[in-house]
Amino acid sequence: MKQFVALARVSSREQEREGFSLAVQEEALRRYATQHGGTLFRLFRIAETASKGDERKTFKEMVAFTKRHCAEIDGLLFYKVDRAARNLFDYVELERLETEYDVPFISISQPTESNPAGRMMRRTLANMASFFTEQMAVDISQGINRRVQEGWFPGKAPYGYRNVRINGRSIVEVDPPAAVNVKRIFQLYAYENCTLEGVVRRLVQEGTQYRCDSPEFKRTSIHNILNDRAYLGEIQYRGGWFPGRQEPIVDLATWQRVQALLGGTGNQQSHTMTYAAEFMRCGHCGHPITGELKIKQTKSGPRSYQYYRCSKYNQPGHPRTRVTEAEIDRQVLALFDRIRIEDDAVRDWFRAVLISQTQDAQVDSQAQRAELQRQATLLVAQQDRLLNLRIEDQIDEPTFQRKQIELRDRLASIKLQLDVLDRSHDETGELALKVFELSQTLRQQWLTADYAAKRRILEIVCLNCTLNDVTLCPEIRKPFDVLIEGPLVHQSGG
Repeated sequence: MKQFVALARVSSREQEREGFSLAVQEEALRRYATQHGGTLFRLFRIAETASKGDERKTFKEMVAFTKRHCAEIDGLLFYKVDRAARNLFDYVELERLETEYDVPFISISQPTESNPAGRMMRRTLANMASFFTEQMAVDISQGINRRVQEGWFPGKAPYGYRNVRINGRSIVEVDPPAAVNVKRIFQLYAYENCTLEGVVRRLVQEGTQYRCDSPEFKRTSIHNILNDRAYLGEIQYRGGWFPGRQEPIVDLATWQRVQALLGGTGNQQSHTMTYAAEFMRCGHCGHPITGELKIKQTKSGPRSYQYYRCSKYNQPGHPRTRVTEAEIDRQVLALFDRIRIEDDAVRDWFRAVLISQTQDAQVDSQAQRAELQRQATLLVAQQDRLLNLRIEDQIDEPTFQRKQIELRDRLASIKLQLDVLDRSHDETGELALKVFELSQTLRQQWLTADYAAKRRILEIVCLNCTLNDVTLCPEIRKPFDVLIEGPLVHQSGG
């Protein structure tokens, strides 16, 4: 029997326009092989869902297979010439199989003879197929451009919105349940001191559902949502952002706060546990101590337990030690008890040292503030020049809008940095003095502080920290190490 290699190819647009599917082509190819006393040695398929990469891979596999088995193959079968090749380069490759490997090119619905006239006819059909493919790409690109210019997403709307068809036209509207979730995600990250994993946990605790087929939010999904400017009413296209017609879900102030917290590259902090995020290192191997949250079901409902362990906990030979947060809290409070001082002279000296360090920090803050203010002045001047260029019609509207958004966001970022700089230095100096002034009641302050305040207290008091088995071994910053040792005035010559 004769043996044929066949290729069936279809796209959704061609299937809708020409009325034949992949199954129709396969049946026709098998029928042709049977009618000519043969069978299909190998059938290759390129479905409508295939990406360009998969399509090229399948075509190359067919060519390579044909070259390897050319002595056994009696022909290459295609439903039509335009099913065989999308461009002239592919068609030339198929002609080489016919001339160099003696494998005939057979189009079952557009038969041609293997002579100069037949090859000319096939080349004409291949040219037409190549033209149609290239023209279709141009038409699609122009259609997408028009949609973007009109303020619509070029493709599927992001989470929080939905595509709807009204009067035969696809537009975008807010998806109310998903939009509520988006607002909650921004709220948790911007104002409720949650990191990416913290947002995921809170959504799980609140019973928030992502999608029907994927109920739980993932860290990557949260990160993508927090970085998507579509929620400001903008559209991304070809690396830029353009004004959109969709209703904004997030206000600009919240968006800018989130971006400042992300630091422009995403928040890589692993969790909001007080002693994690590389505060401690393992005394056995030197790797960071990480935290883990375990939720156990009890008769009174789910209860959460926080543990700390080495990030290399599962390595062979490593001690399998886990310490509860309550135990580390106990050791930290014992450390604070040792910091308490009673002598007035020591207290006055210590206050003077803190005031001096705060003044040094204020000098650095003033230099940073001056540089940020200089950058802000330059951006305002650029905005004025951009507006003048648009008034004089020296730049088009899309360029003006894109540059205006870019300058606006850069200026807002600088203003936010100024606010953060003012507040952070004031808070740091105030917190340092407060730690000293209230050192005798530091235990009470710690018990009522939130995660951020506790971390700042630890960073002020501790230089670094090691966890040896279950024992916390901190290295205390100067001059807090003096307080830990206790007053030694009798050893200092007065």
